[in-house]
Amino acid sequence: MMSLDSITLYLVATMVAALLGAMMVFFGRQENSPALKWWGTAYLLGAASVALWTAAGDKLGPHLYLALNAVGFVACGMVWNAARVFHGRKPNWPGLLVGALAWVAVVSLLDPSASMLRMIVGAGIVSVYAALTASELWVERRKSLQRRWPAFVVPVMHGCVLMLPIVLGSFLRPNDAGFSGSIWVTVFAVELILYAVGTVFVIFMLVSERTVTAHRTAASTDPLTGMLNRRGFSEACGRVIEREAKAGRPVTVMIFDIDHFKSINDRFGHPAGDEMLKLFSTVVVSNLRMTDMSGRIGGEEFAALLPCSLEEGVLVAERVREAFETSGVVVDEGPVDTTVSIGVAGGPAGTELEVLLASADTALYQAKRGGRNRVEAAEELPLSLENWRRQSAARVGAPQARPATV
Repeated sequence: MMSLDSITLYLVATMVAALLGAMMVFFGRQENSPALKWWGTAYLLGAASVALWTAAGDKLGPHLYLALNAVGFVACGMVWNAARVFHGRKPNWPGLLVGALAWVAVVSLLDPSASMLRMIVGAGIVSVYAALTASELWVERRKSLQRRWPAFVVPVMHGCVLMLPIVLGSFLRPNDAGFSGSIWVTVFAVELILYAVGTVFVIFMLVSERTVTAHRTAASTDPLTGMLNRRGFSEACGRVIEREAKAGRPVTVMIFDIDHFKSINDRFGHPAGDEMLKLFSTVVVSNLRMTDMSGRIGGEEFAALLPCSLEEGVLVAERVREAFETSGVVVDEGPVDTTVSIGVAGGPAGTELEVLLASADTALYQAKRGGRNRVEAAEELPLSLENWRRQSAARVGAPQARPATV
């Protein structure tokens, strides 16, 4: 059975690291991801450093030897800073260089023949950077990114492997002359390959997860107001209703319709209409609690779900109506009326969102017929959605149909 010596293993590790680094730099440029560029550059620097050290370590002068190893520690610092950049934080430039400077300072004071001590110091510096990287990923975890445990475990395991000779050094006590050929050199070489591959897997997992999250957010958000769109609102409300149902608490839904919105567009133009929509979204959000859900579900229609009783919901709706009415919007042509009609419906724990919306829409219709700029509460929930849809269709075709929003 053929065995691989440590030099061969280190060369394989550097080739793998260089390939992965080039790949990350390429994708970093393609996706305009600064973090990927940091990670890729770190891999390329580290691979170049280890390759030169492995191939010509005995032929290097003391100064070049120190500089080459210092570059390797800078690469470790770049991996840590890449994790910072990935989370939107600024690079820590002093921290990037402190490992290399510490290595140069310590090694300059050691006996040139103390190869074991040099390796222990180097392993300790890399372990510190690995711990910092793991800490960065752990501290910045989010509820939406609960599957990040590999991002924390991989650098921790890397640091633990590097710390083993330091922890066990007092028991093993290998002589310095034979340390370069000891089992730890082989272990480091194998671990370096596994760490390089494992880290890239974790990196692309994080980048992919962030991309998916961004796309999911974009798909559920209204680009004009920044509120949830109909799809996002329905999904978020479904989770709230399920949570409140388990606790046996009621929920209340309200639908808002800006009065005379079409005439605002016709008189002042669509940009003014867009500003009116953004203003109303701000009014809604500022008058609701953080636990309440709100969204834009149509052109000038908005909706909200509150985990509260119908009576409390009506009070909140009145607060929104008054706040919007007193907004005091003025354009060149004069003041603009800012009024809204609101339908409110409440139901017991577990009532479906569509049932609540149907009832709130009926109340909104009554508010429009009653003169607009008012809040109407639904008297009861519809017996079924199918009956409500038939009634709505008949209402649209009848002479007394709900007036168009003008």
